[in-house]
Amino acid sequence: IEPDENQTISDVFILVGFSYLTRLQILLFLVFLVTYLVTLVGNLLIILLIKLNTSLHTPMYFFLLNLSFLEICYTTSVVPQLLAHLLVEQKTISIAGCAAQMYVFTILGLTECCLLAAMAYDRYIAICNPLHYRTIMSGRVCAQLAAASWTIGISMEVAQTTWIFNLPFCGSNRIHHFFCDIPPVVKMACTDTSKIEIVVLAVSVLFIMSPFLLIILSYICIISTIFKLPSAEGRRKAFSTCSSHLMVVTLFYGTALFTYLRPKSISTPESDQMISLMYTVVTPVLNPIIYSLRNKEVKGAFRKTIEKSIFSHNRRNQRMKDIVS
Repeated sequence: IEPDENQTISDVFILVGFSYLTRLQILLFLVFLVTYLVTLVGNLLIILLIKLNTSLHTPMYFFLLNLSFLEICYTTSVVPQLLAHLLVEQKTISIAGCAAQMYVFTILGLTECCLLAAMAYDRYIAICNPLHYRTIMSGRVCAQLAAASWTIGISMEVAQTTWIFNLPFCGSNRIHHFFCDIPPVVKMACTDTSKIEIVVLAVSVLFIMSPFLLIILSYICIISTIFKLPSAEGRRKAFSTCSSHLMVVTLFYGTALFTYLRPKSISTPESDQMISLMYTVVTPVLNPIIYSLRNKEVKGAFRKTIEKSIFSHNRRNQRMKDIVS
């Protein structure tokens, strides 16, 4: 279904996605399916490890638990539909479904920006003010920071997405993207979109750049403090506690900033899709890998959990043997 130029779109959009890669549909399906499953398993494993190990009941891992939950929801808002569209010819999505996807995706994206800033603040206090760390980063403060991140994400993106979907859509109903992201959907509007584009830019600058600047300031103070430590071993340990977070921030913000703040003149549908794959598919699968492979506490907790489960299994078997004998 492709309406005439002046016909209002009132039913469905067509997500063109990777239709131009006709011979690679099955291969792309398998690659994205494996990546999605690894993302789910990796982030669920981190959540379980944090829940089951009291040694990980600290502010840093409280925020990591929130981040892992958010990443599961974030990638689930996009990838399952992408997988379905790689297997069918009719790659349609209702306008209501498109709006729902944008609501969820943008809320989670903005919440992650704020949550990463809260994690940077936690690392700043831990390294720059260690004597008062437990007092400042109390359970109540951590809960307030997490709640503030979700509140900002929900309030801002509900308002912005509602405004976008109150625009009239007409002409072609083909969206040259694999999900309902803001820029390609706004292009579908058959009215002056300059105001909404200014609002989108303002939200991006204020609520994406502001947390990013807070992260940068935190790390300037962190790095300055680390260089003042007298021993090389102390500097190494201090930097190792925030290196995983720094890598995640670089991956997430690098792609997000390039997507939403780059000039339109260098934007093409194909390049937009490849960049979007980075923060919808690649980053969520890398986060648990980064935090598990580079974190001794997480690896230790995983080893203890495995040993405990093996011990419990052996005890259960021994009891069964004793009962039988």
